[in-house]
Amino acid sequence: MAEAVRQKDADDEQVPMLVKTDGKLLEESKQRSIDVVAGTQSLMVIVILALACVVAFASRLFAVIRFESIIHEFDPWFNYRATHHMAMNGFYPFLNWFDKRAWYPLGRIVGGTVYPGLMVTSGFIHNVLHTLHIPVHIRDVCVFLAPIFSGFTSVAAYLLTREVWNSRAGLLAACFMAIVPGYISRSVAGSYDNEGIAIFALLFTYFLWLKSVKTGSVFWSVAASLSYFYMVSAWGGYVFIINLVPLHVFVLLLMGRFSTRIYVAYSTFYLLGLIMSMQVPFVGFQPIRTSEHMAAAGVFVLLNAAMFLEFLHTHLQLTGKQYWRLFFLASVISAGLVFVAVVALTYLGYIAPWSGRFYSLYDTGYAKIHIPIIASVSEHQPTTWTSFFFDLHILLCLFPAGVWFVMKKLTDERVFVVLYAVSAVYFAGVMVRLMLTLTPIVCVCAAIAISYALDNYTKPVLSKDDDDETPSKSTSESDPASPEATPSSTTKGEKGKKSKKDRKEKDKGESTVPSERSKILKQHNLEQDPAQSGAGAYFASFSNIGSIVILLILMFLVLFAVHCTWVTGNAYSSPSVVLATNNPDGSRNILDDFREAYFWLRQNTPEDARVMSWWDYGYQIAGMANRTTLVDNNTWNNSHIALVGMAMSSTEEKAYPIMRSLGVDYVLVIFGGLIGYSGDDINKFLWMVRIAEGEHPQEIKESNYFTQQGEFRVDAGGSPTLLNCLMYKLSYHRFGEVQTSYGHPLGFDRTRSVEIGNKNIKLTHMEESYTSEHWLVRIYKVKDLENREEITKPLRAVKNKRKVYPRKAAPKKKGVIRNKAETVVKAKKPVKSNKNS
Repeated sequence: MAEAVRQKDADDEQVPMLVKTDGKLLEESKQRSIDVVAGTQSLMVIVILALACVVAFASRLFAVIRFESIIHEFDPWFNYRATHHMAMNGFYPFLNWFDKRAWYPLGRIVGGTVYPGLMVTSGFIHNVLHTLHIPVHIRDVCVFLAPIFSGFTSVAAYLLTREVWNSRAGLLAACFMAIVPGYISRSVAGSYDNEGIAIFALLFTYFLWLKSVKTGSVFWSVAASLSYFYMVSAWGGYVFIINLVPLHVFVLLLMGRFSTRIYVAYSTFYLLGLIMSMQVPFVGFQPIRTSEHMAAAGVFVLLNAAMFLEFLHTHLQLTGKQYWRLFFLASVISAGLVFVAVVALTYLGYIAPWSGRFYSLYDTGYAKIHIPIIASVSEHQPTTWTSFFFDLHILLCLFPAGVWFVMKKLTDERVFVVLYAVSAVYFAGVMVRLMLTLTPIVCVCAAIAISYALDNYTKPVLSKDDDDETPSKSTSESDPASPEATPSSTTKGEKGKKSKKDRKEKDKGESTVPSERSKILKQHNLEQDPAQSGAGAYFASFSNIGSIVILLILMFLVLFAVHCTWVTGNAYSSPSVVLATNNPDGSRNILDDFREAYFWLRQNTPEDARVMSWWDYGYQIAGMANRTTLVDNNTWNNSHIALVGMAMSSTEEKAYPIMRSLGVDYVLVIFGGLIGYSGDDINKFLWMVRIAEGEHPQEIKESNYFTQQGEFRVDAGGSPTLLNCLMYKLSYHRFGEVQTSYGHPLGFDRTRSVEIGNKNIKLTHMEESYTSEHWLVRIYKVKDLENREEITKPLRAVKNKRKVYPRKAAPKKKGVIRNKAETVVKAKKPVKSNKNS
């Protein structure tokens, strides 16, 4: 009997030890589960981001697959030419390169007139590949640079969205950024332009800025300034950053969210960014001498004034009311001083006023009236609603919802997102080109909207049994030997009573100690459903409305992916130098007139030949034909462009002296009347007239090229000034002898759908040298001056009223010698000469 009692006491002593051992094992099991979940999530994030990068790269290769590996558009040809020069000669010779083939006879200093970030990036990759003994031509690096950086942009979008919202929304933003047409339009393979790398620098700078604001760390602020420096070296759109970041700080000051974190972040970013941006030769002293950068300097002054007030508040122990009065007074005085200083310095000439390009952002009609060279660019036109939907699709509808969700719970970082969204919407509506800056924030906000919806309609829940079997931390620690701490000692009835009690306490608002599993669920934005029961595993509970919402979201995402693929393959993957049409049988017909014409120029003209064309084709002529041009896409000299426009708008007789004075050997025009190409020079002709009229209003008047009814017509009813100008003659020379299609008369223009009005075109000072297969490119040679011009009019007869003798044929007069000595004659007396006789 005594032995049985001792055995019972021993068993009772082992119960707490077993409970402690089981609790420790349970904790270790939970920790392992948490680690497995975290590792799985990290792995999934890496895999999804990698797939997004692969999709971003692959979706931009349509142009290479359908055509070939070539440079697209116009500006990329100069960028490629400059990159090739740097790769062959080095960085410093590139900075000092004087391009004699551009802007004849002025030339161009390349190093001081370009943003070198694009060239340096390509040259760096080229050198790294050659160091690794991977022989890649610099052209291939240029062609595939934008698709490569599109993957980096997707990662930057993920980082930015995760900083503002969460990781799930970040993954959606990365996927959107990988395939959205608004960004693909500037990043397809062969589109070797500054925007291809600048959007990555833009988003990465914003991410680092928000990181520095959140942490107040000098490290993140320095990283943000370095990223900003790369952005400055890559694209002129860096002005958007240096104005949006100060606006963010200024709004935070107005909202009363000032802190030392903001002071450290902005002061470090502004000072380092200012110094480093001035190292770019093209930028130079603009950050301290132009009005576009004065907002950043003004906010820097205000921020230091606010910090000084904070110092006074801390050391003088001011009351809240005194502090805010002093803060308001100091802010008004500081802002007034900054404004007066900027106005005074601008008036004295130390600070340059706003440029015409920035004025056109606030007044859409300013450029058309005052700077027609800016208004003539199609990218500078206001954006239509069709373009918004074409480039953003369903994201355009989700964008406002995402902005609203961000505004519901504002933080310092989310204030920046709201400001970015509002400003980007405005500027994108003013100018088509700025759609590129709107696209990233649309992807971010749309991802937030979808993530918010999915979080609310897809909530994994924990079963009631599994949750109640998990002992609370406080219970196990306070009394490890208690029956409630042991899962096996709790009956089903007690579970029900406990759950009912917990629900009552929750309804009353009383605080309860959450279980470890509840903490895990709360950490992952999940919820428990005490009404459910099961075997203790995770499962998803969807309501009917939730299922419908999820299906709708999936359907819209599928439609978005299909739309992006179609737009990328058909609209944004066709190089401008190679045209493609569809034959009646469905096969493709490649029109390679541009490269054929440029190759003809390269092979059949002297190396020092000067080619006059409109500025759109200057970079292509210099890049592919390697010939000297008068104007190109840089458009830095409006007077020179206006001179070319006046030559094109004048008659042949008036244009010839202009071309002779400029040393022109050949004239190149683009004509699409035969094949229906709408981007020819006739459709651009009115811009030539307007630009020329701005510089030469006495010689060129736009109204002379319209009919009395105000119509611009190229048929018989057109203006006589238009039908006899040089551009009209060069475009329609010999075209009156051609029948373009069945059922139409000779000389029928398929682009403008009319029969031309002047078919009998004769050239006097120029002769046709080359016309491409489809008449898309026409090249004319300027004739030299004749040794002696043939006189076609008879000489005018002149009748003399009196007889005029030649000097040698005039009758001689007998001369008299004054004071002549007396002559002596024999047998006669000397005779004195009589002076009076």
